[in-house]
This record gives sequence, structure tokens and C-alpha cells, in this order.
Amino acid sequence: MEQENKSFWMVFRTAFGRGLVVIVPVVITFWVLNMLFSAIDGIASPIFDRIFDRHIPGIGFITMIVLILIVGGLSGNLIARTIFRSFEKLISTVPLARTIYTAMKDIINALQPGKKGRSFREVVMIEYPRTGLHTIGFVTNEISIHEHQSMDEMISVYIPNPPNPTSGFLVLVPRRSARVVDMTVEEGLKFVLSGGIVTSGNLKFKS
Repeated sequence: MEQENKSFWMVFRTAFGRGLVVIVPVVITFWVLNMLFSAIDGIASPIFDRIFDRHIPGIGFITMIVLILIVGGLSGNLIARTIFRSFEKLISTVPLARTIYTAMKDIINALQPGKKGRSFREVVMIEYPRTGLHTIGFVTNEISIHEHQSMDEMISVYIPNPPNPTSGFLVLVPRRSARVVDMTVEEGLKFVLSGGIVTSGNLKFKS
């Protein structure tokens, strides 16, 4: 009887873990697309309602799909790339907008397979939020802090909040206190955003 209970819980745990691996990416994708749809629909629907003098259900969704296809198609065009770069330069002149836009762009790039986001350089393990507890984060920059006659080498570490990788917090950690994990940024993101489910079960550190 006890053996049957253990077998049941092992099957239950395995099935539950596999279910999370499948569902979590779907939920995150739906959440992001829903935000994008809400933003575009909020702009496009009133315009089309005024043009056609009535509300057309689904026009916001169609507009989102068409807009994504147009931007994706134009991104390979030289003229369009020049326009996009000009747009980025315009945003870079606004301090707060520049910070938000750059961070979001780098995070999205880091989430794409085969791409290396400029923000995420290494996967590290640090003691946080207190001694004895460890957290996985991503190195975004190296900072030298000068105080009196001494200088301390720090790194800025971004710790995302699952399941939304675009929200999180930043901590400054002495370089000597961070241990570099032997995994790619993409593997680190999968590990963190899955709540530790997507892992081989062994973490190795780079020497």
C-alpha cells in the first residue's frame, strides 16, 4: 500500500511538473500578447469606429496582427531600418523613456533563442535576500565605486520576477561575492521563469 502511494505521488509530481512546463510559457505569451492587444486596440478601435461610424468586433486584434507583420516585414528594409534607428535616437533624448525602452528591448532580445541581449551578460548566483539564501540573477553591468582612497568593483544584477521577465529588481553586488553559473542566458531565463523546474538538477560554476 505504501509503495502504491509513493508511485502515485511520483506520477502526480511528474505530471504536475510537465504540466507547468507546458502551461507557464503559454500563459506568459498570452499575457504579453494581451497587453499588446489592449494597447493597440485602445488606439485603433476609436479610429475605426469613427471611420465606419460603428464598432467592428475584432478590428483591434486584426490591426495588431497586421501591424506586427508590417513591422516584421519592414525590419529587413534599409529605409525602414533607418527610420527605426531615427526613432530610437529620438527616444534616447528623453531620459526616462530611454531607460525603459533600452531595458525592455534588451530583455526581449535576451528571451529570443540565439540572441544575446546587451543587458544580460552572465548568469550568477548571489546571496540574497540574506546570508544563507541564494538567488539566480543576470549581470547587466560592471560598476566601480570610489570612496575616499579605496575602490570597490561591483556588478549590477537583475533578478526577474516569474512569470513576467520584464518586471524585477536590481541589486548591486561586489564582484567577489557573485558566483558565475555555467549556463547560457537563455538557459538561466528558462530556469528562473519556470520556478526552477526546467533544469538538469545540477548547477555548475565557472572557474
